Parts: sequence; C-alpha cells; structure tokens
Amino acid sequence: MDCKAANDLLPLYFDGELDRATSREFEAHLDECADCRTTLIELDTLRSSLRKDAPRYSAPEALRSRIREEAAASSARQSSRWQRPRLALAASWVIAFIAGGTTLAVWNHASTAGQEQSRLTRDLFSSHWRALAAASPIDVVSTDQHTVKPWFAGKIATAPVVRDFSTQGYALIGGRIDYVGTDRVPVLVYRHGKHVIDVFVLPATAVHGSDGPVQLQGYVLEGTMLGGQPAAIVSDMDQAELTQFRDLLDTSSRSDNTLGDR
Repeated sequence: MDCKAANDLLPLYFDGELDRATSREFEAHLDECADCRTTLIELDTLRSSLRKDAPRYSAPEALRSRIREEAAASSARQSSRWQRPRLALAASWVIAFIAGGTTLAVWNHASTAGQEQSRLTRDLFSSHWRALAAASPIDVVSTDQHTVKPWFAGKIATAPVVRDFSTQGYALIGGRIDYVGTDRVPVLVYRHGKHVIDVFVLPATAVHGSDGPVQLQGYVLEGTMLGGQPAAIVSDMDQAELTQFRDLLDTSSRSDNTLGDR
C-alpha cells in the first residue's frame, strides 16, 4: 500500500469502517510510514479537541419530562422485571444524547429541512478538516482555471465554474472531489496568505441555509452561489476577508449569467 491509497483509506480507518483484512494492511503501512502516522495522530488530536471544546446544551425540561413519562409508561406495560432497567437506561441515553448537542445542531429538530441543513453543515466542516489533515488538500494542482475545470469533466456530472482571483489576493491553487453526505462534489481550492479556502459546489437539491455564516473552532462556513449552483465557502479567514472573497464569487457568477443571457 502506498501513501495515496493510505490517505484514501485513512478516514475510513479512523471511523472504524474498514474490514479486518484492509485494516491490517493499512496498519502495516503505518508501521513503515512516519508521514501517515503523523496525519493520523493530527486527525485524532483534532477530534479530541472538538469533543473537548464543543459547547454543551441542556435539553428543555418539557422534553426531559416527556421522555421520563414515556419511559415510565413503557416500563409499566412490560411484564418482565428484567426489561425495566433496559428501558430506563435507554431513556437516559436519549437524554444524554440530546443534552450533548454541539453548535452544529439546530433547535428545530422537528423540521426535516433543519435536520438536513445541520447535517450539511457538519459534513462541510468535516470535509474541510479532513482535507487539511491529508498530505495535500488538492487532487489537481494548478493555478490555471482552464486546467482545473477540464479536470473535473468525466469525474462528476457537471464541471463547476472556475475563476482565479489572484490579482485580488485570492489565488486558485487547484481542486479536488470530495464527499458531502453521499454526494460526490467538486471543491475549488484557493489560498489567501496562509489561509486555505475550500469552495464546495453543491447539488441543486442541497438545503441552502439563509441564517448567515456559521463559526466553529476558528473556522467559518458561508453559503453563496456559483454558476447558478449553491456553494459553500469554508476557511479560517476572518469575516471581512471571507466576505470579500464571497463578493468576488458572487460578482463572477452574475457576470457569467449575464453573458449567458446574451
């Protein structure tokens, strides 16, 4: 196994999703490769930091009372005494899970759209962090928009609009294909100073939030449009820099639409 194959398998190994044989092969590579071991350690450190620093919220008392009442009613219907502790334990798990929600959770859990937006936000942050932890966040390295766009052709259904803003301080450095949920999506990668910027070009059906930027652990996510498709910017830039970059994308997108109408 070489480093490229190991980098592809690393997230699956990290989440415990590899079969036993592939895990052994991956671990054999780790024994011989210091760079891949370092990447795995950095990813584990990042996860530990997120778990430690993420805020925790208490579940509303009304919800707690409802869960306790339903658990008590279920216990009363059981004829076997040994089932009662299991129901109480299940209720405690539900309460603990709800009370441990992170900043990525939305309060309106009854709304399907809200749940989908929360999952999308989580996946976008995770994909950005996973790319930063990899040996390189880029599959195709190029500052030429006419090289990056054709690279996507044949790999995904629709190649994204690609623009370079190096004269404004936001240089195109390449692109990659990543996963957001179960969707393969194109990602345009830019650099601004020491900041890496990911622009995820999302499916037209993606739930697109309108509540403004989301901040988590020093990173910011903000929605925009690119070539008529919903897109999301993820970076550790400050808000002013991110807004400037978003405006560049928006202006470019409007210009493309105007030309297309002529």
